[in-house]
Amino acid sequence: MTPSAVANRPAEQIYQSLNAAPAKSASVIDAAENRFLTLLTAQLKNQDPLNPLDNAQLTSQLAQISTVNGIEKLNATLQKLLAGMESSQAMEAAALVQRGVLVPGSSMTLGGQGGVGGLELAQAADAVTVTIKDGNGLVVRSLGLGALGAGVHAFVWDGKADGGAPAAPGNYSYSIGAQTGDKTSTPTALTYGVVQAVTRNPSGLTLEVGALGAFTLADVKQIL
Repeated sequence: MTPSAVANRPAEQIYQSLNAAPAKSASVIDAAENRFLTLLTAQLKNQDPLNPLDNAQLTSQLAQISTVNGIEKLNATLQKLLAGMESSQAMEAAALVQRGVLVPGSSMTLGGQGGVGGLELAQAADAVTVTIKDGNGLVVRSLGLGALGAGVHAFVWDGKADGGAPAAPGNYSYSIGAQTGDKTSTPTALTYGVVQAVTRNPSGLTLEVGALGAFTLADVKQIL
């Protein structure tokens, strides 16, 4: 299926296009019941009058079709539940268009208002440091974020180098280190981007986050 959402479309239209699906022509449950009744009727018509169908056999067959019927209805109910979940996910995804999000990555674009990044800590840290590098791998700025609790955190770089001079606008990368007591760790780096569109494909819904690429809903760690 082709992309189902564009940034300038209302969320309702995106939702409707994501969930458009052809109607099914016949019920699987009805078809199974009709086949069973046809076979049972033929069996009763063609039975030997001197040796009619045993009641136990008839009861067994009725029990079997009842079991099959119950399984088919259960499957149909599960399909409806799954469709409902997909619809809910589609609506959530459509509402993210033009919203800023933090997703896995370690890149940052520095503009006139500074740069935004993020990190995810598995456990609380006494001191967290962000090291920002330019395209040549040279350290431009080290940011001390202090003590942070476990979870997702966003940070803002004011665009100044360690010496206080403004850094050139453009693309930068960063790494993150954490200190807890005498132990060091490397938190997960998160990058900031704006959701531009939503795409529905066989594997599910994906968010197009500008130049960062495509991400799933599970990849979104924080909405800004």
